[in-house]
Amino acid sequence: MTVTTGKDTRAADTLDFVAPKADELAALLVGHSRPPRPGAFSASMTFGWRAMLKIKHVPEQLFDVTAFPIMMVLMYTYLFGGALAGSVSSYIQFLLPGILVMSVVMITMYTGVSVNTDIEKGVFDRFRTLPIWRPAPMVGYLLGDVVRYLIASAVMLTVGMLIGYRPDGGIVGVLLGVALLLVFSFAFSWIWTMFGLLLRSEKSVMGVSMMVIFPLTFLSNVFVDPKTMPGWLQAFVNNSPVTHLATAVRELMAGNRPAADIAWSLGWSAVLVLVFGAITMRLYNRK
Repeated sequence: MTVTTGKDTRAADTLDFVAPKADELAALLVGHSRPPRPGAFSASMTFGWRAMLKIKHVPEQLFDVTAFPIMMVLMYTYLFGGALAGSVSSYIQFLLPGILVMSVVMITMYTGVSVNTDIEKGVFDRFRTLPIWRPAPMVGYLLGDVVRYLIASAVMLTVGMLIGYRPDGGIVGVLLGVALLLVFSFAFSWIWTMFGLLLRSEKSVMGVSMMVIFPLTFLSNVFVDPKTMPGWLQAFVNNSPVTHLATAVRELMAGNRPAADIAWSLGWSAVLVLVFGAITMRLYNRK
């Protein structure tokens, strides 16, 4: 004979109540298909929004796209304006598009730092297990940084206008120049995603980035016309991607249509994405 106490009876009733619920839940899960896998665009935009949320929670990250561009414009304009062009108002017409290109290209290196930081924290291990388009996390980083490049461009153009810059191309020329700069910067950032995956620390990423960016940006026509340089240096400067980009942006903002320099800038952008994008994804899949 089995004796069941009141407490045991309540436990049995509870089990009888839970068991059907568990069975019903299992039937519900089995009876429904999995939610559809997110597409490449939606996954990339989600990771891009994640990059923007990081800025929201750590607003100091905007220092390099606000204070740094202002410092660059004012310092180089008033430092070199009188010596190179005779006056600040004359030099700013030549300098601003070039320094805009230089500043935004330099800011791209922080993409690699962000990638490396997430790797060190173990976030990428989670990303790789998600059923998403494989390049989505990388593309998301770059899309988030495009917003930062846009902020830097707006800040620098505002400061330039305040100290005398007047683009003959008007608002259309300025927008075309900024759009070309954003396309090139997006492509150029793939170099730093590669280094972010390849190097062991964010300090290493910063160091290597500086070694690449400083010669590439300073050995260009950002500050002066290459015609004043020695012949051997002109050969390098005239074929630099930064020179082609700076010339294209400068001419677009001046109201001209430099087809050759635009083609070179877009061509360099395509090559950078194809080469460094492929290397980045190979490293990402093997990380």
